[in-house]
Amino acid sequence: MHRNHRYLFSFFVLTAALAVPSAIRAAAGQQDDRRQEENRRDDKDQNRVYDRYHKDYHNWNNSEDHAYRGYLQENHRDYRPLAETKQRDQKAYWNWRHSHPDRDHNDRQQ
Repeated sequence: MHRNHRYLFSFFVLTAALAVPSAIRAAAGQQDDRRQEENRRDDKDQNRVYDRYHKDYHNWNNSEDHAYRGYLQENHRDYRPLAETKQRDQKAYWNWRHSHPDRDHNDRQQ
């Protein structure tokens, strides 16, 4: 009989040892979800665009929009959102953009 109690006690200790890390991960996961929600709210204010040709990100803010419109004007093209242009036109813009950086590089993040 005493032997059965020892197995029962060992079972509870093992169960607790396995359950604690899972509970900690679940609590951390909820915090991460909240952080992602905050980041999504920030993304609504500012779009981030990936330049796959130069493998970097650009914040599509007023500065980037101004540069894009300058590029279109310089190349005698009508405005069309960059995402709606052909791949070769996007590549041409990003090549132009990298050769015409802003004075401050705060809008580009790698």
